[in-house]
Amino acid sequence: MKTFGNKLDEIIADKRIEVKALLPRLDELKESAQERENFRSLFTALGGGLRDQDLGEGYGTNELAVIAEIKKASPSAGIISQDFDHLAIAKAYEEAGASALSILTDEKYFKGHLSYLSEIRNEVELPLLRKDFIIHESQIYEAVTAGADAILLIVGALEQEELVHLLDVADQCQLDVLTEVHNLEEMERALETNANIIGVNNRNLQTFKVDLTTTEKLSEEVTGECILVSESGIYTGEDTAQIRMWGADAILVGEALMRSEDKTAMISELRGS
Repeated sequence: MKTFGNKLDEIIADKRIEVKALLPRLDELKESAQERENFRSLFTALGGGLRDQDLGEGYGTNELAVIAEIKKASPSAGIISQDFDHLAIAKAYEEAGASALSILTDEKYFKGHLSYLSEIRNEVELPLLRKDFIIHESQIYEAVTAGADAILLIVGALEQEELVHLLDVADQCQLDVLTEVHNLEEMERALETNANIIGVNNRNLQTFKVDLTTTEKLSEEVTGECILVSESGIYTGEDTAQIRMWGADAILVGEALMRSEDKTAMISELRGS
């Protein structure tokens, strides 16, 4: 069952309109996606999915991989960056030691743009995650063509059949997928698929409130080679120290990094360096 607050219902409704506009180009996009080469592995960049049984007694003291997010605005925070330069931010993140970049491409709600992917790809060597509301395979082909190495799939936005299908399409396109969950039901659904990078979003989709213990509660479900990413509400080294102890392999951080004047120091703190 899909679980949305009013804002997310509104966003998905707009995405359906965007998808409808893409459908006449579906064959063209699919053909273009098949020609794409030189993918950068998000899975590898995040550490290959080592879990606590692999890391042994010292687990919880290792540095976290950081997916640094590039976003100008969000529905919950409004405008985050007035002086927004996506290329300068991408370069700064790479120089600061980020493991990968998350790039908002939604225009209406996050003030992003699809063109940011190709433009940033020409300037950095890191894997690029297209952060958007993906509900149809046309958006996956579009992501590949634009230069993405990975996409976000939000379990709560999709029926199970849709989730499985989109994961399969992404795999055929060599794209990695950050499969995002918000509660136990969604985690169980994600684990029923071939998802190997699971993101726990600490933000409640109905209230937009953040609770880091969401990662603690859901991390217990993840075992084996699956990478666990904690998302939202991460601002300090204390936050990440706790998240590490709960078993996360990586974090996705947007607002804290976007507002930081010293991104190198911030990423170093967040990684636990």
